[in-house]
Order: sequence, then C-alpha cells, then structure tokens
Amino acid sequence: MVASQSNDPFQNIRPYHDSEVSDVLSRLIHDDEFISAITQYQFPRMAGIFGWLLKPAVRIFLAQKAGDIESIQDFQNLVSGYMAKMIARTTTRLSCTGFENLEADEAYLFVSNHRDIAMDPAFVNWVLFQNGFDTVRIAIGDNLLRKSYVSDLMRLNKSFIVNRSAKGRAVLTALGQLSSYIDHSLVQDEASVWIAQREGRAKDGNDFTDPAILKMFYMSHRKQRSFAEFLERVKIVPVSISYEYDPCDRAKAEELDAKQQGGEYQKSQFEDIESIVAGITGNKGHVHVSFGNVITGIDSPDELAAEIDRQIIENYYLHPSNLQAAGSESDQVDDESRALFSARMDGMNTSAAEILKQMYANPVLNKKTQQEVV
Repeated sequence: MVASQSNDPFQNIRPYHDSEVSDVLSRLIHDDEFISAITQYQFPRMAGIFGWLLKPAVRIFLAQKAGDIESIQDFQNLVSGYMAKMIARTTTRLSCTGFENLEADEAYLFVSNHRDIAMDPAFVNWVLFQNGFDTVRIAIGDNLLRKSYVSDLMRLNKSFIVNRSAKGRAVLTALGQLSSYIDHSLVQDEASVWIAQREGRAKDGNDFTDPAILKMFYMSHRKQRSFAEFLERVKIVPVSISYEYDPCDRAKAEELDAKQQGGEYQKSQFEDIESIVAGITGNKGHVHVSFGNVITGIDSPDELAAEIDRQIIENYYLHPSNLQAAGSESDQVDDESRALFSARMDGMNTSAAEILKQMYANPVLNKKTQQEVV
C-alpha cells in the first residue's frame, strides 16, 4: 500500500519505493505516448509508416522486460546494461579520480558542476557502482518532467523532484520540503544525493556555485544547528565532470549567441527532452569524473560556495579540446585533436563559433586564474 501524504511528507517529490514499481511499470506500458516515443527512438525511419505494427510489438517487449522487475534495484540493473552499451558507443574513455576521499558505507551530498542534463548524474552513478558504492538519489527540476512518463522513468531511477515552478508563498514551502528531504535521505535513509551546483547547465563552461542552493540545504537545519554543524552532518563532496566533447555544444553556443544578438531566446516546447537524447546518443570522447574532499569547518553559504568552486575548478580534467580552445601549448594537442575540435564549428556563424570555442576554453582560464590567486 502506498503511504498517504500525512505519514509520507515527501510522497510528491521522492523517488518511487520498491512497493510502487509494479504499478508504475504497468502505467508506463499502457501509456500510448510513451510507447510511441520508444518506437520512434528505436525505429526512426519506420515508425511513421509502420507504427501501427511496431507499437504493439514494442509494448509486448517492454511488458516482458517489466515482468522481471520487482524493485528499484532491478530497474537500475536493466538500465546499467543500456548504460554500458552507451558508454562503449559514445565515449573513447571513461576515467575517475578521488575515490580515496570516499567510504562506501557513508552517505554524501555530491554537489556537481553541470554540463549535461542526464549524463552528469548517470556517469557519477556508473563510476560509483563500478567501484562498489550505492547509486545516488538525483535532484531533477520539474521543468524537465512535462511528460508524465518522463517523471515516472526518472523516479524509478532514484530521482527526486525540485519544484522550480512554485510561485509566491509556495516557493518557501517547496524549498523547505526539499531541504528536509535531502537531510532525510542522507541521515535517515543513509542514501547519497547528487545535485547540480546551480540551476541549469553551465552552457558557457564556467562552473560556479549559486549560494542560494546552499542556503536551501541549510533551511531545515537553521533552528537546530550551526552552519558548521550542518556541514559535518551532510558531508558535502564537490564533483567535477568533464567531457572532451559536449554533444550539445553547438546548441548551447547558438542559444547564447541568439541571446547576445537579440536579447532573448525562445526555447521550444520539448527542447530539454531533445537535449537529453542528444547528450545520451552523441559522441563525448573522453569523460572524466573527479570526487573532491568532504568540506568541513566553514561558517557561511558564500564561503562554502567558494570552496566548492575551488575544488571543482582544481579537479576539472582538461582535455585536448579545452587546451586547444584556450591556445595552450601541450603535447596532448595533436593534428587529429585539432581537426576534430575544428570540425565542431563547421557551418556555424562566426559569433556562435567563437562562443563554442570560449565554452571549452573557460575551464582552462578559470583554473589558471585560481592558481594565480593561490
């Protein structure tokens, strides 16, 4: 039986429980829009003409798969098979550093830079799982969940909802609930959490933390404990994720260019979903995930934001694409890498191409600036 809101204060935002998996899967299998989306994705050339024939076959196939899934763990085990294939097809290498900073029996609040909507937490989950750690609970904005089947899939994969659409007084209520849920997850459930360092992706390549995110973390603690005590409790670990190639780089650059040229950019209805698909299926080259140190001994959100930024920038792995964009001399930059990077700007107008180049250069420049300050 599903708990009521009275004894489950996080029911509307939390990931699904094992007891809910069967009903959710049944709902997905009977969702015509979901079946159509899967059919279109798997058979892009045939779905239009032969959709009437393919959709029943897809529904039957998914029903058979669902029959073997009785828990969130079962669902993630199924996803891991597709994740392994995606990594093999779209990356040349996946590397990770910083595991010496973590203990498998601890729950951490991973505060990460944010470049790709779905793949950032997916890669963090993958490297954790491969090294004997539990997967994380993932914060995801409700702006990405306009389709009910997308929300169901995300919550089956241990995602919880950040209510960004709240207005007026409801904003404080939503933030308080989110703060309480994150603490509940870490302390009561002993489950790690992944959340981006700011709302939205760093489309310009500048990875800086919004202190408002950190103030939200502290909301449910401020009447009970000091900021330093809160830090000891939640174990914040900065995470740096770097992609040799960003599958959405052209789209990001063209969006930023449109804003510079005209002052605004009108996002299409399902542009975020298209970005998710592009991020999953596009070439990423070498991907690196780096875990920082647990942060303690800090007394304010602004100081905490500065320390998260310091670790994310310091631990960011610089690829040949970054070094070439910044004009750095390096043995890593050879003729092949130059050609591959230059090809990413083919056909772009001059201003958008310059933005794309700067996007890759900014991690190098930020690291240099940080080193000069130190």
